[in-house]
Amino acid sequence: MNSNTTQQHDPAELGELERAVLELIWEHGVQNADQVRERLVQQGRPLKESTIRTVLRRLEEKGYLTHSIESRTFLYRPAASRQAVAGRAVQRIVDWFCEGSVETLLAGMVDSAVLDRKELQRLAERIAASKKGKKS
Repeated sequence: MNSNTTQQHDPAELGELERAVLELIWEHGVQNADQVRERLVQQGRPLKESTIRTVLRRLEEKGYLTHSIESRTFLYRPAASRQAVAGRAVQRIVDWFCEGSVETLLAGMVDSAVLDRKELQRLAERIAASKKGKKS
């Protein structure tokens, strides 16, 4: 398996087509370029094979995908989970807009009605459960 993973790429800088391809691979698992192309056609996005291969290569260079070769076919899979990539994107926001404070981010999400108090409570419970699990 080959990977040029870089954790430095900002997920916010992904293009719309790159995000669509990454979503497909997260949703459907290991895919070759033809499978990705066919799924995009089903979504009403007929693209050339060379375009798909370029997007897949760029996503790999940016560290979002990795590939293996099976019978001369490149098989692409996520190099990081959706949650890990989302976490990196949120960390950038926290660093840029909240001076590194997750509390400021969460308070802003509550104030802006992005996150309601029930969701915040569920999140707090999940964090508490996670911390309990790490102590064991």
